[in-house]
Amino acid sequence: MDTIASFFSFITTPVSWVIVQFHAVYGAIFGPNTGWAWGLAIVSLVILIRICLIPLFVKQIKATRAMQTLQPEMKKIQERYKNDKQRQSEEMMKLYKDSGTNPLSSCLPILAQSPFFFALYHVLNGIASGKKIGVINDSLLESARQAHIFGAPLAAKFKDGADTIHALGASVTDVRVVTVIMIVMMSASQFYTQRQLMTKNVDTTVKTPFMQQQKMLMYVFPVMFAVFGINFPVGVLVYWLTTNVWTMGQQMYVIRNNPTPGSKAQAAYLERLAKHVTHHGKVRRRSEKTIVKAIVTKGRDRNEFERKFVNALNKAGLVAQADGTVTKSAAQAAVQAEDGAVTGTTAATAAAAARRQQPKRQSKSQRQSGGTKQAGDSLSLEKSDEPQDAPPTAAKQPQKPGSGTRSKAQSGQRKGGPQRPKSPSKK
Repeated sequence: MDTIASFFSFITTPVSWVIVQFHAVYGAIFGPNTGWAWGLAIVSLVILIRICLIPLFVKQIKATRAMQTLQPEMKKIQERYKNDKQRQSEEMMKLYKDSGTNPLSSCLPILAQSPFFFALYHVLNGIASGKKIGVINDSLLESARQAHIFGAPLAAKFKDGADTIHALGASVTDVRVVTVIMIVMMSASQFYTQRQLMTKNVDTTVKTPFMQQQKMLMYVFPVMFAVFGINFPVGVLVYWLTTNVWTMGQQMYVIRNNPTPGSKAQAAYLERLAKHVTHHGKVRRRSEKTIVKAIVTKGRDRNEFERKFVNALNKAGLVAQADGTVTKSAAQAAVQAEDGAVTGTTAATAAAAARRQQPKRQSKSQRQSGGTKQAGDSLSLEKSDEPQDAPPTAAKQPQKPGSGTRSKAQSGQRKGGPQRPKSPSKK
């Protein structure tokens, strides 16, 4: 490990300078010789490094998305050469080369921060042995040797002997307990990060060498941390535990907001997005528009979760467009227009009905005809009181429609006027 750390000694001076600057800030708050000042300086170094690695992380995400677009082609290769593993691997590598993707791109952040890791190890190892490293002078060296984190010195290791630990002003029990707890937390965070990637953000319908690699790393990395952790100083364990927690949180954010197509995370994301879009009737964020645009572009190649998302929009009367926006469907627009027309017609009909309910003013001729009609009605009522000599059979015969009007006209009765009495000769 000393040989590897010496190989990265070119970056030792920058790393030590950054630690000293952060230590000056936290030392003014907690005291220069406290473990809080030196521990927070190491944590701040991790945060600064990870912020600088964000462009590399974005590149990693793009490479991962490029790998995801190749999933259908990978599935075809697997089905075509399912009995020939060697030819299948050759075709996979050819596909990676033609598309310009790299399945090892997920390891780029780890490889990029390796020099900082070994430089920090070299600095802390020099503190443990009492050697000045980088910009750390005698006073800073003595201050770092006195700093303890929960009773364990920054430069102490799990495998250090009692004499070395006592020289740093600590007990063997404190160092062993603190280092074991930190190693377990470091390994557990690494395992959870990889397991979260495998269980939530992987398309399980396609099995690729990339998936096998991630599955292997899920078990290999925690074991590596547990084995090598006993040789790391407490300060390096603080560094690695912090970077693992950062990676876990960063991955949780990516899985929630930009999941892999066909994964469980995509199903949960599209379900949330469908509820949001149907409630507000639009897509707000640029990242959401990008995902909707990708779903529309796929067409018939959509997976099960993407089809459910499109069906949910259709049920709500919405249609996803090629630019990632969402608009109302033609049927929904027609229904709304019809509802507006019906509402206007209903209001006009109600107003007309209200006007009809008001009594209209009659003209003079209408009033005279109405009075004549009432007089005729009274004469007919008086006539109906007289005994009828018509034979009962004639009264029982059913009359055809309109026959009563014709019989009145034939008998000489006036239509709409005073009725003339029947002739006595007809009795």
